[in-house]
Amino acid sequence: MKLKIGDNMRVVMKFGGTLMDGAEQIENSANLVVERVRKGDEVVVVVSAMANVTDDLVAMGEGARIGDMERVRKKISELEKRHLEAAEKLSKGDLRGETVSKIKSLLDILNQCLTGVFLLRELTPRSKDLIVSFGERLSAPLMKAALVSKGIKAIDLTGGEVGIITDSNYGNAKPLLNITEVMVKDRLLPILKGGVTPVVTGFIGQDENGVVTTLGRGGSDYTATILASALEADEVLIWKDVDGIMTADPKLVPSAKTIPTLSYAEVMEMAYFGAKVLHPLTVTPVQERRIPIRIANAYNPSNPGTIIREKGEGTKKVKAVTAIKDLSIITTGGAGMIGVPSVVARVFSTLSENNINVTMISQSSSQANISMVVKTVDLERALKALKVEFRNGDLIRDIHAISKVAVIAIVGEGMRGTKGIAAKTFSAVAEAGVNVLTIAQGSSELNISFAVLEEDMQKAVEAVHRAFELDK
Repeated sequence: MKLKIGDNMRVVMKFGGTLMDGAEQIENSANLVVERVRKGDEVVVVVSAMANVTDDLVAMGEGARIGDMERVRKKISELEKRHLEAAEKLSKGDLRGETVSKIKSLLDILNQCLTGVFLLRELTPRSKDLIVSFGERLSAPLMKAALVSKGIKAIDLTGGEVGIITDSNYGNAKPLLNITEVMVKDRLLPILKGGVTPVVTGFIGQDENGVVTTLGRGGSDYTATILASALEADEVLIWKDVDGIMTADPKLVPSAKTIPTLSYAEVMEMAYFGAKVLHPLTVTPVQERRIPIRIANAYNPSNPGTIIREKGEGTKKVKAVTAIKDLSIITTGGAGMIGVPSVVARVFSTLSENNINVTMISQSSSQANISMVVKTVDLERALKALKVEFRNGDLIRDIHAISKVAVIAIVGEGMRGTKGIAAKTFSAVAEAGVNVLTIAQGSSELNISFAVLEEDMQKAVEAVHRAFELDK
């Protein structure tokens, strides 16, 4: 752990949507920043959009595309009301005027973007990224106003303005980390050294042509760790409205407990397999520099939360049970697949060419069939593409699907080399009366994942959670 005892620290603090959802919540979040700044720490703040605003912006883009501008204008008016109400409560005098003016200016630009989509009746991925970026761009000035009102020098900036440079894969852009590191240091270090607290929009970057990009849903966490790595911060503090990462989704397992420590590898597995606490790529930028990430509760800051670092701790072999739903299984089969290596390559190339991500893979030892789990929204497209690719029927004769499936994963570094984990898992699932559709285990032995019908998801998660005594 890289914390400097007794010295001032450089910390990146990220606040999620529920912690930015109105004046009261922003005030509470700002107080956490003020406390650290007054201790002498250098703080970079990363903010999400207000709760549900990104969903509203997606709906507005779609509404403009189909010509429903009456609904779009109503949504813009609602956005304006929410943000201006917060500005009025968080700031006074010239600062209030400046904040209100910025919000109105941003909403004018948003209106122009949506009008353009309406006139063209076309919503491209590039246009959509620009539209959804306004959530964070509207919330950052509010956090800045709250900090300035409390006597803290602050400035609000977009991810692109601070130097987060990405590729042009709109909607799910990947940061170009080498150039980003140079740009972020160049732009943010002078601000920090000048005693100013930068408030940065999460989720947003820009490509090498200066076009706005987004990092995918949940990308504000990713923004925080990208900045922390570039600035060689001592800690990333991701503030939530929960006490940390839980042993299971508390909506599925009310007895779920907070996990005190996790390794980077464990968190990546959990995020990939449905844990909603972090963006799946969050830990990647900080892993090499061994910068710890703390997940903490903004309404219960004395609770230590969950610390993520190079090695987890604790005696439990299994740390958590996660689940993803809205999935489907596609199985391709045929004797013609046996001993023909190119068939598997063709299957996955076909899905890749159609931009379909495979969540889980299982292949029979006979090589006569492959089962793949995909998102249900991609199912029809995937089936069509595979049937066209293998239309001759000489290699793959049978392509069928099971919809309404969930994937459950058990995760823990202690599983590696430990006998009986799989037996205990599937005994518990069987005793709960749940049928397992397909199974996969990574060579890292960090997780075992299996698919069940969606209707059996809760029973299966509860059974495994109970079997490994994760509530104790």
